[in-house]
Amino acid sequence: MRIRVSGKDIDIGESLQAHVNQALTESTAKYAGRPTDATVTFSRDGFGLACEVFVHLSTGLVAQANGMGADCYAAFEAARERMAKQLRRHKRRLKDHHKERPNPVDTVPAGSFVLAPFDEDVEDDEDHHDESVNGDAGPTIIAETELRVPSLSVAEAVLQMDLQHAPVLVFRNEKGGAINVVYRREDGNIGWIDPRVESGGSSAQG
Repeated sequence: MRIRVSGKDIDIGESLQAHVNQALTESTAKYAGRPTDATVTFSRDGFGLACEVFVHLSTGLVAQANGMGADCYAAFEAARERMAKQLRRHKRRLKDHHKERPNPVDTVPAGSFVLAPFDEDVEDDEDHHDESVNGDAGPTIIAETELRVPSLSVAEAVLQMDLQHAPVLVFRNEKGGAINVVYRREDGNIGWIDPRVESGGSSAQG
């Protein structure tokens, strides 16, 4: 597995890189859909340090975990333990996914935007030239990145959302190709939005 270790305004020494490579390889090697590469990023968070880990599986799914600690080693161990817990929890589903999907997950590019909230207290300013949505008066785009939208079944999308510990996941439904959304509901169930369904109410999986 290829592992990239980096730090945001933090020096990453060889001993830390060696520890991360060995520990992460050992904790992820036993799971189906074996990891192909991973990124580990350290950054400062208040008086401590944060560690973010992304592990890309051979089937195309991605597991993500975060940890915090007094130093880089403690932050990494916290993230690694959470990663291992997520993979253990879904070990059987990952094995089934690996058997049922001979080829990796396809992805398509999409734009991801961060919008500033409305501020009704700020008066219009003729010199304000920030880009807004569709060029109309509305939320201002303050950041833009590109993401990859995976082509998945609904069951795979729920698994991917859990592996990334995310509140919502946008994906292309392999059955028909429409853009779908799964998300965590307040009642603990999983919501599923499928624009192709014209009647019959909403669908959900939990």
